[in-house]
Amino acid sequence: MLKIDGHDNAIMGPAMVWSDSGQHEVLVYDAEQIRENLMKDGMSFEEAREYIEFNIEGAYMGKHTPVLVWSQDMWWDEE
Repeated sequence: MLKIDGHDNAIMGPAMVWSDSGQHEVLVYDAEQIRENLMKDGMSFEEAREYIEFNIEGAYMGKHTPVLVWSQDMWWDEE
């Protein structure tokens, strides 16, 4: 399984996912904890979110690419 360097405290656990080559395990991360880690390192809220979007969520590393969960974050406006 692939890990996101420096964010072990954000690991929620493993998950089983399917690809064209069958089923395999990936690590699942709490994206909000990663954002908190980045903010502790000096990034603003917006900088941390942008970093995650472009450098983690936007990085496909093959079938073992980790999954991020945004359990508290809303991407849409409530209507």
